[in-house]
Amino acid sequence: MDPRKRIEKVEHDRRDAGPARHHTWYRGPHTNRAPKQPAMIAPSSVAEHVLKGWAPEAPAIDRQTRITAFGSCFAANISTWLGKRNYRVSARDPDAQGAYVVSIGEGMVNSFVIRQQFEWAWEGRTFDQPLWHGYDASEFGYDESVRRATRRLFDETDVFILTFGLSEVWYDAPTGEVFWRTIPKDAHDPERHRFRVSSVEENRDNIAAIVRLIRAHRPGAKVIMTLSPIPLIATFRDNSCITSNAVSKAVLRVAIDETMRAERGAGDVFYWPSYEIVTDVFRSPYKADRRHLPAPVLDFVMTQFEHCWCVDEGARPPLDRAWVLALSAAGILPRRIGRFVQKGALDRIEAWAGKDLDEDPEVNEALQQLLHDFVEVEAARRAA
Repeated sequence: MDPRKRIEKVEHDRRDAGPARHHTWYRGPHTNRAPKQPAMIAPSSVAEHVLKGWAPEAPAIDRQTRITAFGSCFAANISTWLGKRNYRVSARDPDAQGAYVVSIGEGMVNSFVIRQQFEWAWEGRTFDQPLWHGYDASEFGYDESVRRATRRLFDETDVFILTFGLSEVWYDAPTGEVFWRTIPKDAHDPERHRFRVSSVEENRDNIAAIVRLIRAHRPGAKVIMTLSPIPLIATFRDNSCITSNAVSKAVLRVAIDETMRAERGAGDVFYWPSYEIVTDVFRSPYKADRRHLPAPVLDFVMTQFEHCWCVDEGARPPLDRAWVLALSAAGILPRRIGRFVQKGALDRIEAWAGKDLDEDPEVNEALQQLLHDFVEVEAARRAA
């Protein structure tokens, strides 16, 4: 038989066999299939296909919960959103502004420097070299008043949201200590200031040490870890930035996952999959710079966080509205639909629900149904 015909026959027999062809394979007690695109159109799709296994049993944040978010730049987005929503974030606490985790908390981009802040604040750990610098390369010293302010802040925090950004690090060779980012150009010493890619084991150990410190000094506090979806702007390796970014994120994601597997059932350590929501749910989630997120995409990530983590006090933003806006901003829906949503032009949205929105018939049908449902629910909200 011609090889092509044989392949076609095997494929035909496989399709005809249907579900029964799987009966000989043991698939374990937990089999969660990757969803096809039509299943990722409904507003509930992220909760069903991304948050499964990572959501808390019940929302744990209310208006009195004290929240400290720091780490990579994505931490600032979290603080800004929750602050605008009138949650108690450290970024808005007048008494906390002296702490570095507030004044430059989005600049602590690796797990080493996040660990340093906890060890410095709670255990008085000292460093022999100037490791911490601001965006303008100014030195951030180890001032005792700042340390006490940081400790006081940590002592009062109920939920720590720690955002890890990258695994590429610059370090001081004689001591092994890691810098916040790189070294000011006029202070760079090639004999002692080195670059490397940190390992999964190192990052896992840093995260485990952070969890131990929080449990020792702030028992009962919850820890929510996130991986920033913002990619590297540049790599210090001698290969492309795109491939280096894949490695940098993978190292951190594995370190977080190993921590979560070790902590399963503990009840105080959680993972929030902002990385997966941005990079795997949306087709084109970034602006033209390929780094920053359009506001609607970011707003959806945080709206989903609020629906998952924050107690419903009757004022949470509608998830379906944030979802339609995000799909429009990411190009899954026509961008003009986002403008119609913002203008409240329900008749224009309903008109688009009757048009072809995707070349795949099943995806097209799901998108049309999404818009029909949104118009119906939005109209009911207005009438209420």
